[in-house]
Amino acid sequence: MSGHKGLAKWFKQDWVDIGSKKKGGGFAKCGRSKLKADRKRKYPKCVPAAKAASMTEGQRRSAVKRKRSKAQGVGGKPTNVKTILKKSMGGLISDQRRAGVAQRGFGFKGIF
Repeated sequence: MSGHKGLAKWFKQDWVDIGSKKKGGGFAKCGRSKLKADRKRKYPKCVPAAKAASMTEGQRRSAVKRKRSKAQGVGGKPTNVKTILKKSMGGLISDQRRAGVAQRGFGFKGIF
């Protein structure tokens, strides 16, 4: 049952809402409850705490902005957006792995 390792890891991760900072540092836990106080909270953009720590302030702001600009809960399903955009989509991350050796000029012609 090695296929369940990823899902087990996913559940064990500490998920935080990068759209709501705490005063003392860090981020609020992910999600909202049905309590009246949480109804006023804006829609959360949740990522693992380790991912949130590795993101720049600009990347966090961008991800939250893109999440909140989309219509939420369309068709009863949650709305997902990319956490970090690639350069081709207007972001800061280039996709070096995909291009591989071809960009480095070693005569690599791809896999056919």
